[in-house]
Parts: sequence; structure tokens; C-alpha cells
Amino acid sequence: MSETPQNPQYSADSIQALEGMEHVRMRPSMYIGDVGVRGLHHLVYEVVDNSIDEALAGHCDLIKVIINEDNSITTEDNGRGIPVGMHKKEGVSALEVVMTKIGAGGKFDKDSYKVSGGLHGVGVSCVNALSESLTATVFREGKIWEQSYERGKPNFAVREAGTTDRRGTTVTFKPDPQIFQQTLEYSYETLANRMRELAYLNKGITINLEDRRQTDDQGAFIAETFHSKEGLKEFITFLDANRESIIQEVVSIEGEKNGIPVEVAMVYNTSFSENLHSYVNNINTHEGGTHLSGFRRGLTSTLKKYADNSGLLDKLKFEISGDDFREGLTAIVSVKVAEPQFEGQTKTKLGNREVTSAVSQAVSEMLENYLEENPNDAKTIVQKVILAAQARHAARKAREMVQRKTVMSGGGLPGKLSDCSEQDPAKCEVFLVEGDSAGGTAKQGRDRNFQAILPLRGKILNVEKAMQHKVFENEEIRNIYTALGVTIGTEEDSKALNLEKLRYHKVVIMCDADVDGSHISTLILTFFFRYMRELVESGYVYIATPPLYLVKKGAKKTYAWNDDQRDALLRDYGQGASVQRYKGLGEMNAEQLWDTTMNPEFRTLRQVTIDSGSEADRIFSMLMGDEVPPRRDFIEQNAVYANIDA
Repeated sequence: MSETPQNPQYSADSIQALEGMEHVRMRPSMYIGDVGVRGLHHLVYEVVDNSIDEALAGHCDLIKVIINEDNSITTEDNGRGIPVGMHKKEGVSALEVVMTKIGAGGKFDKDSYKVSGGLHGVGVSCVNALSESLTATVFREGKIWEQSYERGKPNFAVREAGTTDRRGTTVTFKPDPQIFQQTLEYSYETLANRMRELAYLNKGITINLEDRRQTDDQGAFIAETFHSKEGLKEFITFLDANRESIIQEVVSIEGEKNGIPVEVAMVYNTSFSENLHSYVNNINTHEGGTHLSGFRRGLTSTLKKYADNSGLLDKLKFEISGDDFREGLTAIVSVKVAEPQFEGQTKTKLGNREVTSAVSQAVSEMLENYLEENPNDAKTIVQKVILAAQARHAARKAREMVQRKTVMSGGGLPGKLSDCSEQDPAKCEVFLVEGDSAGGTAKQGRDRNFQAILPLRGKILNVEKAMQHKVFENEEIRNIYTALGVTIGTEEDSKALNLEKLRYHKVVIMCDADVDGSHISTLILTFFFRYMRELVESGYVYIATPPLYLVKKGAKKTYAWNDDQRDALLRDYGQGASVQRYKGLGEMNAEQLWDTTMNPEFRTLRQVTIDSGSEADRIFSMLMGDEVPPRRDFIEQNAVYANIDA
């Protein structure tokens, strides 16, 4: 539209030319992903990445991360210290340039850093822009230098603050409540998982994590030290602690191919799932990319050649596929790339083509040597591959049965599904409800326009311990596939989903608020993680939170979701108050279930996300696997109220 006197608002003055830091504050999600829990923790990772880069360059071996009492974060390292001299172009200290200019930093100088992680030079300045306050202290060349900032703006010029025999950089920052309105509270477990991961990915580095908000029984702050001598080999051992290995030791390689540092570790176990984790410059590339393609190519070609030459495949009447070589495989691929090119929906898929051949060659050489030196393990692996191929053929028929039902129109939907009238998936939600009784109540209480109900009979199959064809043959799981409308992948990628046909953009797990309900929720989540991971990664999976209690006194009544809320209500109501404990969803009437758990205006839905694929893999294998002691320990440490049978 051309500008006219009748429409004077749009003029040259309307065009905003935002400075870098202002743009970060206006569009924070462009830089850190979101302004929720994940983005809040990402601030810590960005600062730590600077210290890791110093370590990769050979100048740092100790990093400390402290969660302070006020939920501010302090990071320390013993690196060279950020330069503080005058920057010729900007006319201010190099420290101020690094802390306040987007795209500034030594990461762009190939002489300073060969490779780096983080957000490619925007990391620490991003953290500064999104912090209410930040203080940077540099210990360099015998002197202490400091500068503080408020919402990215310096309070004073970089100044000398004393002498020292230390070296390194300390950064303390407090996230800005204007930006992070959902929460400002850091999770110790989330940070510990990432620090542990970084220690495994960068062997020889020591990372200390300390939480000054809580103390142990002796009054000391909660703290952990992460250090790995063997890197990915130890990482694999940690991830597979709850699985039974079928080979004697972890197979690993570390070296450089075509100028690209490649590190790989892998092991075969008795499970039926494939667990591949890939990293580029310490960034978890959960969408995969060229390095993962190279790993798969090297693994498949080398094992196929060995299996053909061994004669073990002679009696097999069908071809082995790539999937068969990866069943029961846990592997980690880590590469360091000078100029990584990321693509994909979340920019975590590596696109550098030269990496494929480098990783493929490295894996082929590693496996050829291992198979030759360990003939017994080699035979065991090939036998595992043959079993996987036989199971895949059995699964094909079961999968085709699901496929036929899924692609049909409404007449092919499960009989127990009470569908909604809305056709736009973005407006629709389906509740997976425990049992017919609760399902009946939910059907009466729902809004039929946009809410669908699928009752599930009892506990669904534990897919962690089931072969693929058993999964697809299970009636409850077939009903979930069919109700959601998603199609299952080909034999080459048997778990890939076609989310374009997804009928609901909110898939809500609604179970009783008791031990059995939690178990059923975990079974469903295990199935989603192993067979519908794209559903979780796209943010479509939620968990409903029904109340535990109803506190009443006369005409007054209030719901409580935990014991603390119940006790507070009893104190407020005083004598004569009564408490009703809901043992299950079926004990509520339709109106109560709608008011507390299903009404979008008042309910609380917890969105299921995957912060760390490797940690999620470890937790599910522990909770749903065969090993009892690790599961007992986990429940005792994490459950608020847990009565554990022997």
C-alpha cells in the first residue's frame, strides 16, 4: 500500500534499526530457542562453552559452575582470560567488545580457536543481553580486571581491580525476570546432566558443579565433580549400565580423518532398540546429519562384508537391511568441525558433506580391526543381526496391519475412540485415559468440539523389553497409531513417522495420580520415546495433572494437588473441614474432571520435552529394563513418597 495522507503512520521513522543487544532482548527465542526452562538453562551452557573452547585450544582443564542462593550463576575457568587490551576498531576494551557485541569473539579467528561450540560467537553477549545483571572478572598477566553490566549495558569501563597469581575468567549473571517470566529457578539435575556430558565429550577436563541453595546431611553444599579419562568409552558404559552387553568390551576409536577429529564408541546389547547419539563441537545434534550418515555407512558396509565372508548368512532367505545392523546398538559419534553448517528444523542437523566420508572411513577401519582381533564377538554380533532380520520380517506383517487401519478414513478408527468434531489438528486434542471407567467420565466431561478420548485397557506393552513385531501386534498400541492417524515408516526406517497426517496437536496422557497411574504414564512415554520420538520432539505430548484431594467445609471446597496444599487448606478452613482423597480419575464426576483437569482455562498440562537424548535413553532403559537395583535406587532418590517392594 502506498503512503497517503489518510495513512500517515507508516513512514521512514517507523523502521526500527535495532542494535545487536536490543535485538536479542526483543527476539530472544531467535538466539536461545525459547524463554522457558530450556532457554534459561541454555544461558549457562553458552558461558560454559567459552571455557570448553579454551580447553579445546589446550589452555584450560578446570571449570566450575555454581548455582548461587538467588539463582544467579557463577562460572570460573583457569584459561588464558578474555583479553582486556584496547580493541582498535571499537575503541574500547576487548572484554567489553566480547560481552556487548553480537558476533564478536575469538571464535572467528582460526588462529585462536580451531573449533568451537556454542552459538557461533553470539553466546556470552547473548547471556549478557538477557541478564538483569552480569559481572565479568578476568585474571590475566598478574592483574585482575572487571566490568559489570545491567541488561547488557556496561556500568563502567573495564577497570583494574588488583593483582593475582591466578589466570582465567569468572562470569556471574542473573537472568532477567522481564525475559524469563515462566521461571527463574535452575534445575541442578538438568545442569548436572549437561556437565557430565561435556566431561565425557572432552576427556581430561574437570568440571565442578555446586548448588548453594541446598545442603546435604553434613551441612555441605550439594556438589559433583565430573571428569573422564577415557571419554566416549566411559560415556557408553554410563549409558548402557542397565543393559546386558553381548560383547566383551566397548569398541572405540579416536583420531583424525581428512583433517576432521573423529571420536566413536559403540557396544552391542540384548535390547531391541537402536540408540545413536551424535555431537558436533559438543553440540547434541539430535536431528543427526552427515556424521551420523557416515557412521551408518561405515558400520553397515563393514559388518555386511564380514557377515558375507563368514558364511553365517548362507542359509538366510532374505536380504539384511541397515536397521538389522543397528538393533541393540548403543553408539556415540563426536566430531570437531572448524566451520560447521547446521540445518534442520532446530538447526541441529550437520550438513557438511566432507564429514560423511571422514566418519565412514574411521568407523570402517575401527570395525575391521576389531572383528579380526575378536572373532567370538564378531560371530555374536552377526548372530544378533540375523535375529534382528528375522524379527523385522515378522514385524513387517504386523506393521502393514497397522498401516492398513491407519490410512482408512473415520470408519477405520478404533471403536473405543470418542472423536471430536473439529477437523483442524492444531485445535484438536486427544486424551489417552487409563481404563474404561475413567474413559467414560472423561467422555461425559469433555468439550466434544475439540477433545477426543481414547481409553486404554490396563497397562500397555513394555516396549523396552519387546521385539518390534510384538509391539505392532499389541492391540492398545495399534489403537494409538490408528487414532493419531500417523503412518509408520518403511523397513529401512521402521520407526519414522509421517506427522503430516497427525490428527491432534495435543496428545495428553491422563492417568490416576497413584503408583499404578505413574507406571502406566511411564509405559506410554517409553513407547513414545522409542517409537514416536518425533511426536515428543515436536512438542505434541503432554501429561495431565489431576488433583489428589478435595478439601471441603460447608459450601466451600478447594482442590489440592499435593500434601502441602492440602495441609495449607486445612489450616485455612479450620475445624470441621473434611478431605476427600481421589484414588483414581473414576472417583470424580464429569464436572469435577472438567473443572480440574480438562478445562483449558484452569487445568495444568505438563509438556513433555527431551533436554538430553542420551540421559532420556539411560533413564528409560533403567526404569523399564530388567535390572532392579538401579531402578530401586532411582525411585528412592527421586520419588516424594515411595513404598518399594523387595
